[in-house]
Amino acid sequence: MVVGDGAPRVSDDAASAGRAGAHTVATFFAPDPLVAGALVTLGEDAAHHMRVRRLDVGDALALRDGAGGSAGGRLVRLAKSHAVVELGEVSHVAPPPAVHLLTPVADRDRMLWLAEKAAELGVASWRPVLWRRSRSVGPRGEGTGFQAKVRARMIAALVQSEGAWLPELYPDAPLDRAIRALPEASRLVLDPDGAPLDEIAPGAPVCVAVGPEGGIEPRELDELEAAGFHRARLPGNILRFETAAIVGVALARASADRSVRRATTESHSA
Repeated sequence: MVVGDGAPRVSDDAASAGRAGAHTVATFFAPDPLVAGALVTLGEDAAHHMRVRRLDVGDALALRDGAGGSAGGRLVRLAKSHAVVELGEVSHVAPPPAVHLLTPVADRDRMLWLAEKAAELGVASWRPVLWRRSRSVGPRGEGTGFQAKVRARMIAALVQSEGAWLPELYPDAPLDRAIRALPEASRLVLDPDGAPLDEIAPGAPVCVAVGPEGGIEPRELDELEAAGFHRARLPGNILRFETAAIVGVALARASADRSVRRATTESHSA
C-alpha cells in the first residue's frame, strides 16, 4: 500500500512519460521484492493517493520495497480498490553499516515521531524496551496495533527520504528478553555519566540503547553492562529520549561509516 509521496529525480525518458512539464514522480511502497518487468498490484490507499496526485494510465512513478530494491514503473491500471504498475529496471542498494536501536516504550506520539527519523537515518532494527519506568507512562506505544502504526510511519519516511532499507521491527519486550535477542555487535547505552560517544568510536554493527524519561535505573544499567554494553555520553544538555536516540544513532552511524571506509582503504592498500 502507499505510505508516502516522496519525489525522487528520474531520467528524462521516465519524466517525459508523465504529465507534461512533470520533472518528478510519486514514490510508492511495494510490500514484496521488486522484479524487473513484473506487474505489481498496490492497494486501495495507493489507488486513492494516485487519484489525489491526478495520475493516469501511462504515467511514470517509482516503487521501493524497503529491502534495497527500487524501480521506475508505469501505471497500467487504476481502479477504486487497487492500482497495477508495470516495473522497469530494478536497482539494488547495499545496506548501510548496521545501527540497531533499542528504544524505550514511551509516549505514543513521540515514539511515532522517532520512528520516522529512525527510518530516515537508516536504522537497521527497531526494538522497543519496556523499562521499569516505562510502566508509568500513559498513553504509551505498545502492542501489535501500535507496531503497525510504527511501520506505516517508517514506510512513509522511507519513500519521502528516498531511502532503500526499512528498519526491521521487533515487538516490545522487557530488557532481559531484548538483550537475549540482540545480534552480535558493539553495544552502547546512552548515559550522562558515560565516556563521550565520539571517544568510544564504535565500529559496525552497533547497538544503541536509549532509556526512558527519568533515566535507566541502576539495576538495569548493571544488567546492560553485564551484557557487554558500554556507557556513552552525548554532548550538550540532557536530552529527551527521542532527541537522544536521534543524536546517538547519528553519531554511531558516522563512526560506523568511518570504520567501514577505513577497513576498505586498508584492504585495498594491502
